[in-house]
Amino acid sequence: MTHKYWGNVEEDWAGFSSDITFSNPFFEKQNSEVFLGEEFDEDGEEIDQPPTESKLTEFAETYQNFIENIEINIKSIQDKAFERYLKLYAHFYEDSAKSGEPALNIDNVDKHNDSIREIMYLRVLDEKTIKLSIRYALDTEHGIEFRFEDGKIAAVGGIAET
Repeated sequence: MTHKYWGNVEEDWAGFSSDITFSNPFFEKQNSEVFLGEEFDEDGEEIDQPPTESKLTEFAETYQNFIENIEINIKSIQDKAFERYLKLYAHFYEDSAKSGEPALNIDNVDKHNDSIREIMYLRVLDEKTIKLSIRYALDTEHGIEFRFEDGKIAAVGGIAET
């Protein structure tokens, strides 16, 4: 299938993707995959039908809005990731008695940013929603995922938890 914005839309390893990829200098990896729609339906089955033309157009508008505001969005990712670190991880990583390692001394957003530079992929969904998944250096088992709704972060969690 071909779309005026997305170009060729094809089934990929985690749903449908296109010729369009995501790049930003904040992240180590460039040209990350952009998936279009959910990977699984409500019954947990893989979706094998590509998004409709109108869905692809809606996804294009959502993605373009995300890109137009990318600097604000990256700053939001950085801030929310650091907040999550303070809430869930700092008690362990900043206490050598608990971690058995020297404290990481991550006490600000900039120091934490190195932990969130490994983007995995981005997924554009219904209702002006985007999920951005990162391999979180401090919790590679769960990673970290940001769900944007209408241009703002609505949830932060482990991958597939938002």
